[in-house]
Amino acid sequence: MDHQGFDSSSTVSVGEWMLTLLLTFIPIVNIIALIIWAFSSGTKPSKSNWAKATLLWMLIAIVLGFGMAMLGVGFGMMGMNSY
Repeated sequence: MDHQGFDSSSTVSVGEWMLTLLLTFIPIVNIIALIIWAFSSGTKPSKSNWAKATLLWMLIAIVLGFGMAMLGVGFGMMGMNSY
């Protein structure tokens, strides 16, 4: 720790973030990597928190997307019944 109380060993470097973002662009690999980073005890705290937040946003997007799809199917079925 330095004199200001900041632990620089827990800082995620730019190179680590570049690799992290690259892995999150790959389908399926991104979900596996995010789960590992979110719940592994060896992951730096900032990266772990970022992975947890990203997983939550993905879950929210899936739930909203599923809900919108169901609404679309419902309205489509209602439209078919009117003919």
